[in-house]
Parts: sequence; structure tokens; C-alpha cells
Amino acid sequence: MKKKYIIAPLGDSAIIIEWEQEISPVIHQRVLNTYHYLRSLQHIYILDLIPAYASLTVIYNARAARYAYDEVIRIVTDALNMSAAEVAVVSRQIEIPVCYDPSLGPDLLAMAEQKSLSVDKIVELHTQTTYTVYMLGFLPGFPYMGTVDDILATPRLKKPRVKIPAGSVGIAGAQTGIYPLDSPGGWNLIGKTPVRMFDAEKEIPCYCQPGDQVRFVPVSLEEFHELNHNRQ
Repeated sequence: MKKKYIIAPLGDSAIIIEWEQEISPVIHQRVLNTYHYLRSLQHIYILDLIPAYASLTVIYNARAARYAYDEVIRIVTDALNMSAAEVAVVSRQIEIPVCYDPSLGPDLLAMAEQKSLSVDKIVELHTQTTYTVYMLGFLPGFPYMGTVDDILATPRLKKPRVKIPAGSVGIAGAQTGIYPLDSPGGWNLIGKTPVRMFDAEKEIPCYCQPGDQVRFVPVSLEEFHELNHNRQ
């Protein structure tokens, strides 16, 4: 039977496990199962684990011993050979408030016009889906989530903005995400959340984690400002 993954060296102190390269909940569940199982081992050779859409990078301590690489390969192979039931992980269910007022979502009106939809319909389509957090990247705590309704899929802006406010909710292709910090960016902005997506002072600084199931809950502009004030 052909393996559905490959294991390859990545530099001199990491390996990468790659599954079929596509955005798929089934494939991503394999990534998460392996990620959480390896984390649970707390093995002294494994320094960090970085899950993505269809891959998992394992950073190991190459100086620990001459055979560190071989040992990590053995551990990873054992994990991959375990049954799904042995390594299954229960995902967190998260609701995130979002205000879809055009003053906070500067691309909302243009998107509605481009797709011949009302703003209310855009909001309805964006909030009716439960999204999987596939990975964190680009910025600390930036959750890449998918997938949006086909009607909402929109290419990145041709000219990225120089500064996007933290909390901005955007769409790029079939993905949706939230900017955790003020930064440049090219996603289509349709709203904003008062939730702080990254806080370096917390024990777990990133609000979202890979595998989380996220639903967006629409709030009014008044509710947004109240929630935003209360978090200060």
C-alpha cells in the first residue's frame, strides 16, 4: 500500500512530514493528530512542532546525540503508523464577535458590488460557516481559516495596504483570517473583531490554535466599541 505521506530532512536540525498538498479537513486532521501526539511525548530531542495545512515540521536538537536524527525519525514513524483512534484530538469550538460595519471593513461595499450581493448577504455567508484554523503564520497568532463560501472567495488586493489595524477580518482566495497586529497586508477587509488575537504576556499568547473550529458572530458597531472598551 502506497504511503500517503513523505518524511524528508529540512536543514540540519528539522524534518518535515508532508501529506497530499491540498486544503482538506481530512488531511489536516492527520496533521493535527500527529502534532498533538508528538507534543504529548515531551521528548527531549524534539524542540518544536509547526503544523500547517498539509505538513508538520519537527525541529529537533541535533546536538543532543549523534543519533538524534535517527531517533526522531523512529518516533515520527511510530506516530504515523498509529491508528487514528489512538491519536485523535477533540477540537475547541470558538465564537468570535465581528462587526461588519463598512467603517471597520473598508472592502465590504466593493465586495458586495463586485458580487452583486447586499452587505447583509455577505455577512450572512461569512457567518454561516464553521471554519477550521489550519495554521498560524505570517504574523504571531494570525489564523489561516477555511474555507469560505465559494461566492465569497476573492483574490488578494493587487496593491497591499501599508497598515491594517489589529483585529481586522479579511478574505484572501478561499481563506479567511484575522490580523493580530497592525501590519501591512493584502487581504480584503470586511470587518473587525474586538478580540485580541495575540498577547505576548499570556501563557498561551495566540488566541486561536491549529484545529480550532471558529464561528463568527456579528455584532453592531455600538457593541463592538463596548467590547473593545471592556478589553482595555
